[in-house]
Formats: sequence, structure tokens, C-alpha cells
Amino acid sequence: MSRVRRDRAREEFEGFVAGSTEQLIRTAYLVVWDLPAAEDLVQECLLRVARRWPRVRTMQYPLAYARRVLVNLALDGAERRRRHTAELAAPIAQALKDQLDEAAGSALGAFAESWDLTAALAALAPRQRAALVLRYFEDLSETQVAELMGCSVGTVKSTTSRALQRLRQVLVPAEVDAALRTSSQPPR
Repeated sequence: MSRVRRDRAREEFEGFVAGSTEQLIRTAYLVVWDLPAAEDLVQECLLRVARRWPRVRTMQYPLAYARRVLVNLALDGAERRRRHTAELAAPIAQALKDQLDEAAGSALGAFAESWDLTAALAALAPRQRAALVLRYFEDLSETQVAELMGCSVGTVKSTTSRALQRLRQVLVPAEVDAALRTSSQPPR
């Protein structure tokens, strides 16, 4: 490849990185729920895209290819990240608990309700979180999500359904859920 072509390909890749990094980081963060891990995943994703850039740059949607690489990286390393987080979280949680006083507890309690959805999303399995993120945050169709996740449309539908059901279980107390279900039943 001539120097001029290499320079042009490099400029195109740098433009791609500049234009897509923010969206890739957002997607990665919503899938793994950890900003440093999301940044690492995006870096690895861009490295893999760079290695294949001569082929990727000719694709109609190079961002879709990068997103698929990113989601695969996130799902492949989910168990390792979960173990790593669990190992680190226990000592930190105990240290914070030891330092918590009543004033701090009441101040933090005011923000607890706004974090319920965040905590519920973080508690989902990585594949469920990925399906929700791609379907609802990235606003992709079920077919597009299936292509990105390497599964069938039916799997996307069932995974999304189970994830939404899990969110309902976490966010809506059982007695409220039961009352809502009985009140929406048609009279007999």
C-alpha cells in the first residue's frame, strides 16, 4: 500500500474513532455498568477494528460492525468482570459502612430512590442488560439486536421479556404488582 493510501486510511480511521467513541462508550457502559471497564472495552474494540480497517472502511455501516465487536467483547468477559468486581466490592463496602454516620445516611437516603432503576439494571445478567440497552437505549430493531448479539429474533424477544420482568420484580413491590394484576383483570 502506498504512503498516500495509508495516510488516507489512517485519517479515515481517526475520523471514525472521533465520531463513534462517545456512542461506543455509552453502549459499553450501559452493558457492563462500569465506566473504566467500558473504556477498556471500547479501546479493545477500536484496536480490533483498526486491525481490520481496510475491510471495515468499505462496509456500509462500520459503526454497526464496531458495536457488534464491542457487545461480543462485553458478553465474553462478563463472568471475569463479575468475579473481579465481587472481589473488590466487599472490602470497599465494609470500609464505607464503618465510616457511615447518621447525617451521611440521611443525605444519601434522599438519593436512594433515584438510583433504584440504576441498581435494577446493574443487577441484570449481562446478556439481558445488553438486549435492553441495544433495543431501548440504542433504539435498534429486534432484528438488528439479534444480528449484533449473534442470536435469533426469538431469543432477543425472550431475553428482553425476561429482563423487563426482572426489572418489574425488583422495582415494583409484590403487593403492588398483585393489586395491579387483579385490578386489570376483566370482571367475571
